Amino acid sequence: MKNKNIGFKLVIISLLLLPCMQVLFIIGFNSNYLIRFPFFLFITLLNIILIVSLILGLILYIKNSDIKTRLKKWVRIVLYSFMFIYIIGSNFFVVLLYGPRENFRNWLITTAMQTMNHQYLCKWFYSEKTIKEVLDNNYVLESGESTDPSLVDKNKHETYKNEYEKEILDVEKGTPYKIIELKVNGCKGYLAAIYDPSKVKLAVTKRLGVYGQYVSRMASDNNALLAINGGGFSDPENSGTGGFPTGITISDGKIITNGEYGTRNQGGGIIGFNKDDVLVLLKNTTAAEAINMGIRDAVSWGPFLIVNGKPSFIKGNGGWGYAARSAIGQRADGIVLLLVIDSNSIRTKGADMVDLTEIMQNYGAVNAANLDGGTSSVMVMPKEIAQSKYNAPCKDYDDKTYCAINDPVDSTLSHQTRPIADAWVVLE
Repeated sequence: MKNKNIGFKLVIISLLLLPCMQVLFIIGFNSNYLIRFPFFLFITLLNIILIVSLILGLILYIKNSDIKTRLKKWVRIVLYSFMFIYIIGSNFFVVLLYGPRENFRNWLITTAMQTMNHQYLCKWFYSEKTIKEVLDNNYVLESGESTDPSLVDKNKHETYKNEYEKEILDVEKGTPYKIIELKVNGCKGYLAAIYDPSKVKLAVTKRLGVYGQYVSRMASDNNALLAINGGGFSDPENSGTGGFPTGITISDGKIITNGEYGTRNQGGGIIGFNKDDVLVLLKNTTAAEAINMGIRDAVSWGPFLIVNGKPSFIKGNGGWGYAARSAIGQRADGIVLLLVIDSNSIRTKGADMVDLTEIMQNYGAVNAANLDGGTSSVMVMPKEIAQSKYNAPCKDYDDKTYCAINDPVDSTLSHQTRPIADAWVVLE
């Protein structure tokens, strides 16, 4: 009877621990960050011990198979079902990380490495060599040019060249904007065409250097027709207050920040409008130089997607993975394009740089740039319109009179956006 119990216990314990130890073994074999050599050696030895224990337990169990009669039928069913799901799940996790399909690996590495604060999420599972190989095959190569403002003419009248042109231009005279609803990789997107570029301004948090504001609040403070999020901000450990915009920020012709809250080398540069209401993308330009060039409103971010009608070369997914995204662009006729694309409820889908570039190209942008994304990606408008036309939920954090029409998801998978440093607002 004692051998019967020992055999059964050995089988159960081995089956419970072995899949987990095998997963750790495979991770340790592929990673030089999470599992160092001494621990990896320990895991290897433990795997060997568990395999031997499983074999020994099976031998004892088979010799004393009467033990089955000691268990009720429903207990066996539940136990075996759990074991089956557990083993299959462990193997599926390994295949997902290291299997022949590279989609998940590319998404995890490119997304995690671009967040700056969550690089450990891929370094746990992959070696530096593997991470480098993936990043080398997913990147954005910008043209290096700055915008030629002469390519934009607000008095230019376009004719319908294709279905996208018709969507943009088929509006009544005097219409301030039009929202075009999109589907991108199964996720919702909203493209706002702003017909008077002089109405697009930059709003900055009123508590600069302390706290950010929700875009709905910035829109309300400016009595805006609509607004989207702007450039990047300092966000250590994904817990920043949103009050520290990175790089150069200019509002109404005045320098708001000049790198005192840090910069980030993510490509791009200055994204702003000059006094002629032309969207200008500037490389390697100081704040003083931007002011001398007539820049009235600007943020710092990127990468640049299209400059002077030429799209950036994008290999793979661009190295940014898939996520909720925001972008800004301008057509040759001056019409400004503001784009927001949602992720899914578990933040594994959304758009990559290829998607953003294609959308901007389709709708005729001659200049376009990526804005801050993820939880920051949000488009807001007056509450009455947001609810009646777009069935917006209007969360508690929203301003009483403005709310988001899209569906942001934060790092806790809660359906909400966050306070940020600045926003592009469209004025009356």
